[in-house]
Amino acid sequence: MTTSAVLVSLASASPPYQFMQADIGAEARRIFSHRYRDFERLFPVFRNTGITHRQAVMPMEWYFEDRTWPERTAAYLTGAVDLFCAAAEKALAQAGLTAAEVDTVVTVSSTGISTPSLEARAMGRMGFRADVMRVPVFGLGCAGGVTGLSLAGRLAQARPGSVVLMVCVELCTLACRLDELTSANIVAIALFGDGAAACVVRSGGAGLAEITAAGEHTWPDSLDIMGWNVDPLGFGVIFDRAIPTFAEANLRPAMHGMLAGMGLTLDGVDRFVCHPGGSKVIEALEKSLDLGQGALTFEREVLSDHGNMSAPTVIFVLERALAAKTRGRLVMASLGPGFTASCLSLAA
Repeated sequence: MTTSAVLVSLASASPPYQFMQADIGAEARRIFSHRYRDFERLFPVFRNTGITHRQAVMPMEWYFEDRTWPERTAAYLTGAVDLFCAAAEKALAQAGLTAAEVDTVVTVSSTGISTPSLEARAMGRMGFRADVMRVPVFGLGCAGGVTGLSLAGRLAQARPGSVVLMVCVELCTLACRLDELTSANIVAIALFGDGAAACVVRSGGAGLAEITAAGEHTWPDSLDIMGWNVDPLGFGVIFDRAIPTFAEANLRPAMHGMLAGMGLTLDGVDRFVCHPGGSKVIEALEKSLDLGQGALTFEREVLSDHGNMSAPTVIFVLERALAAKTRGRLVMASLGPGFTASCLSLAA
């Protein structure tokens, strides 16, 4: 009989610089309004995102100067390693473990390029063993938190008794560009924040929740909905304006299929734990899954306090849900590049 994987602990970490949404909007207007004729038409997005403030790895003035890819990469390497360590140390402390007891590290990040990968760069600082298994994962975007935790669960099941640490780190703000006079870039500036989250997973024993099943659904011919453009200055965001509309129209049948594969139905889910991509995305999820307007309260709170941090954001939501003693069948759900829906079933 296969022993289930258990979520033993989870923790979140935020970088030191906090920006008020109103201040970001004012700076963006100063920089873009005279250069981009559609800016004023797009400006309401700064008020309508549902964000109050968010955090970043660099001070605000850093973002409003032209930056090269080497400069962005240097900021990524320093900021991502710091956040990796902060989140991982908190999760391990909550589990009563040390880094030397970790057998596998799954690192999820899509907002920078690092070879050696982040867990290797953090190895000496954290105190991982020389024989720790390293599993870096790139390219999942906003779906990375759910898929990364699913992968951690499967790796824990494959090696009973082992300790798996999953860390997702995203520095989305580093993709904000002054040279991109596009609606996608303006929306990114209005939405993106930085953050990290870590989870400790092992097979069997006590914990916060049992990881019971996972599912994914990738829509055909959807590569242009979300992702990165890569050019000499770094990453440039790809955002289709129809993401909320697409999610509202297409998520429900895909979710039916994923849940059926896990032996579940929509009626059997006590609480969806979703990635809050933005206020319109949250509303689309509520409509598509027939949750009722305003049901995704933790999602709105995290979006308000941190913005869209990509992969770690859904772990921030799960952290609040579990802290509020949310119990029963929880299903985590995220939408990411692919265009892909990823979900994970938890028994809490």
